[in-house]
Amino acid sequence: MPARALSFGMVAQRYERHRPGYPAELVDLVLTYAGRPIRSALEIGAGTGKATRLFTGAGVTVTATEPDGAMLAELRRHVPAGVRTVRAAFEDLRPGARYHLVYAAAALHWTKPEGRWSRVAALLEPGGVFASFGGPTQLVDPAVADAVRVARAPFLDSDEIPSPDGTPPEQAMQWPGTELQRSEWFTDVQQTVIERRLTMSARDYVGHLSTISAYLELPTSKQEQVFAQIEQVLPETVELSADVIVHLARRRPER
Repeated sequence: MPARALSFGMVAQRYERHRPGYPAELVDLVLTYAGRPIRSALEIGAGTGKATRLFTGAGVTVTATEPDGAMLAELRRHVPAGVRTVRAAFEDLRPGARYHLVYAAAALHWTKPEGRWSRVAALLEPGGVFASFGGPTQLVDPAVADAVRVARAPFLDSDEIPSPDGTPPEQAMQWPGTELQRSEWFTDVQQTVIERRLTMSARDYVGHLSTISAYLELPTSKQEQVFAQIEQVLPETVELSADVIVHLARRRPER
């Protein structure tokens, strides 16, 4: 896995504290799309379990997989005892049990593209559902966003992750929907945006930035400098756009 994908364990507790969770309407969207009971799910890259809690709360039996031991340890502190946890990268999972649902919460872009969809399909029952969801958390005020870009510039050109398949941001269907549409394994691909606005204190927003992989790749001294520079230009509170982009697809029947 890329080094950035395994950079979160050093800030697992911060990740749990500062990363926003997911709205309840997300699980309703997935279950409605399924059109039949979803009793079992496999989660790819579960992190500290924010999505795990959402689906277990809806009565789904979740197997949560995560390659980073520190993140998995943090997850175990926050999820019900019945959640099965597996320390493994997605690529290391071996076909065995098949699930009604396989999903990834802000984690799919860390998986390798080679064989991605055949691996997902092998973990799903025919007709089962795949879901991927996440999205950037962006400052709403353009002036504040510009000030942060200027403060960040000596350290990072950007803190965003580009589309894995190069899909331009103005295109209607975004990744991974673009790949799912081309995959022989999936059909009925849908993209939905759950609009969401959040308000954070300046300190909590900097805490959120401290869990983003682009900053985690910087030396510790540089991290301290860039966060100090950013905090100086922030108002007391910031408004954020934190829309959740949801992609859904159905596993084709066995041929």
